[in-house]
Parts: sequence; structure tokens; C-alpha cells
Amino acid sequence: MTTPFQNALKQLKNTAEFISLNQKTLKTLSEPTRILKASISIQMDDGSFKSFPAYRVQYNNARGPYKGGIRFHPQTDLEEVKALAFWMTIKTAVVDLPLGGGKGGITINPKELSENELEKLSRAWVKAFSSFIGPQKDIPAPDVYTNPKIMAWMTDEYSKIIGRKDLGSFTGKPLDFGGSLGRDTATAMGGFFVLEDLLKQNNLPKEKQKIIIQGFGNAGQTMAKILTAHNYRIYGLADSSGAIVSDHLINIHELVKHKEKSGSVVNFPSTTNVKTDDFLEYSCDILILAALEDQIKATNAPRIKAKIIFELANGPVTPEADKILFTNKQQVIPDVLANSGGVIVSYFEWLQNQENSYWSENSVNQKLKKQILNSFHDVQREADKHQTDLRTAAFIIALKRLQKALKII
Repeated sequence: MTTPFQNALKQLKNTAEFISLNQKTLKTLSEPTRILKASISIQMDDGSFKSFPAYRVQYNNARGPYKGGIRFHPQTDLEEVKALAFWMTIKTAVVDLPLGGGKGGITINPKELSENELEKLSRAWVKAFSSFIGPQKDIPAPDVYTNPKIMAWMTDEYSKIIGRKDLGSFTGKPLDFGGSLGRDTATAMGGFFVLEDLLKQNNLPKEKQKIIIQGFGNAGQTMAKILTAHNYRIYGLADSSGAIVSDHLINIHELVKHKEKSGSVVNFPSTTNVKTDDFLEYSCDILILAALEDQIKATNAPRIKAKIIFELANGPVTPEADKILFTNKQQVIPDVLANSGGVIVSYFEWLQNQENSYWSENSVNQKLKKQILNSFHDVQREADKHQTDLRTAAFIIALKRLQKALKII
């Protein structure tokens, strides 16, 4: 089975061949600058001690400090973290931020931990890697199953270690702990700006678009709420427990209540439960992928019916599937652009921490909209120029910027 990092390297190699990238640049970007691993041991509430594998991959910092989230997930491993760190390196270059790329994680199901155990684990991660992080070196942020509270614990622990308060060491923090307005919705909001712009360009009325969303965590649920507030129509949703579809518009606010009570979107009234694989192949206009990697592969890509596949998650479409979808004239809005709102507003948060001056939510969203749409239009122009898909175009832009920063001509 192909790993996420192998898929990432295929994307790199495909684009490198497309533009005849300098071989030194290709070699430099084919492996991380630094891989950090630790076994984190904490005392559980019952008095026992347990150890968990922990990671931080610092992929490349030619354009600025390493930047990237920390995920707590039972499937997290080094290959996944390497891929995510690589994609973050590309992403920050695509949207022209003065940052590099990194990623971290712990192999753990956080749902099985108490809040006390979760705090111990979060602080232990910082202790393990504190020498390698900091506001001018490596700036972690939330990712899957991590949140502002965890970032506050981590920021506090890092501040204790260095002997002074440093709010710029992590982003995605609570508002009363140096966080930024608009950060909690940034990934979905940035995606919404891109999607709405795309539909307007193609004269596609939003009220006629049949949308389904895979993933009902922070990004997917927030996207569903934003789309509903702007009169888009959602006919299917999936989470880690299952999926639902309907012939009628789904009431997102009622679905959120249902999930809070039951723990899943399944068995929601007036909808039909379906398997996740069948859900991806459901007839729709727009498929928003907001879950995990490798969801659309060569095996199921020919059966995907959506005209637009929108990657709010990282790495949900494999390189082999990309080719099939492009041949079938289905447009993939790639993760390195589509979900970049999170890192854009993380950068804004870092700036606000440095300046000790904080912006209004409207100001954050307007700056986000300008930054992400400028990048989207750059990618579209590059795709038109080379007659290629948007992912390849985004990679072309990123690799040229990285090569310049690496000073490899």
C-alpha cells in the first residue's frame, strides 16, 4: 500500500519533470531537513504509566520558520507526518507566506484520555521537542483532534521552559491567551472564499449546486455552517462513524445537535445511512473532502460523480486518482490552496503576537480573502499557461519560490 509520503513525493516528482526543476532543488525537497522522534511517557489517572510515539518533522525552512500543526490520532505515524510537513512546505509557498513547513503528532486516540491525561500528554510533547521549537524556529498549531485549549497548555509549558511568557511560540490559541479572532473558522472560511469565487467565475448558481461533505470535525462542520449561512444546499455528510445522504436539504443546525447527542451523523431523521465508499460516489455537483488522506484513489476515482472535488483535508486524492479526474474533466481544488486559510490566519496570529496588537474579525477575514484569492488566481493563470490541473500549477508556483529561496539556480 502506498504511504501518504510516497504520494507526496510522486506529486513533487511529477511537477519537477513538468518544469525541468533543478535536480539539487528536487533532491533537497525530497526529504525533511530534520526528523524528531520521542517516546512520551505519562502517568495515567489510574496510577499506571503509558508511553506514546511522538513526532515533529521539520521539512524545510528556506522561506521562514517551520510551520505546521500537531495532530493526536490513532493512525498517526512518521510517514503521515512527513507527508503533512511536505505539503505544508508547499502550501506556505503557494500562498506566499514567509514560512516553511513542518508537522507534528502523537499516536493516540485522545477520546480515550481524560482532560488531565490530555494536558499531561500535551505538556510532555513540548518538553520532548522544546529545544527545536520557538517563534523564530518552528511554530506549531492545532490539527486533527487538537484545539485551542491544547495550544494554551503547550504555550504555557514552553514559556515555563524558557523562563518567560512567549505567546508567539504556538498559534491557534484561545482568544484570552494571544489567539486571533477568525482563527477557529479560518480553514473553512478560506475554502469558502475560493469555492464562491470559482462558482462566480463559471456562472454556476449556488442554489443549484448539490453539495456533500466528507468529514464533520472542525473544518467540515464549520464549512457546512458557513455554506448554510450563505444559502448553499447540502445533501450529504459523513464522519468517522458513517455517512448520510438525502434527497432533501439537510438541516445542518439540527444535525449538529444530533451529533452532539449521539456522537455521529448516522441515523439522522429523514436521511439514509450509507457506507463511506458509497458516499464518495454519491451523485452531486461538489464533493468537499474534509477528513483524512487517500480517500479518492485509482480504484474509485472513475466512479466519482462530482464535477468539483474540493480538498479541505490534506492529501485526500492520490496522484493516480488526480490523473483520472483531470482526464474526466472534473476539477480538483487542491489542498495546498483550498485549506490554506488555516496557515494564513496562523501567520496573522503570529504577527499580532509579535506586535502585541490585535485585529478585528472582519479585518482578519478581509486580509484572508485577499491573500487566498490572489493565490487562487495565480494558480489558475499558471494552470491556463501550462494547460494542466490546478495541483500541478500550485506546485509549479511553490517550487519556483522554494528554488529561489534555496538559491539553487
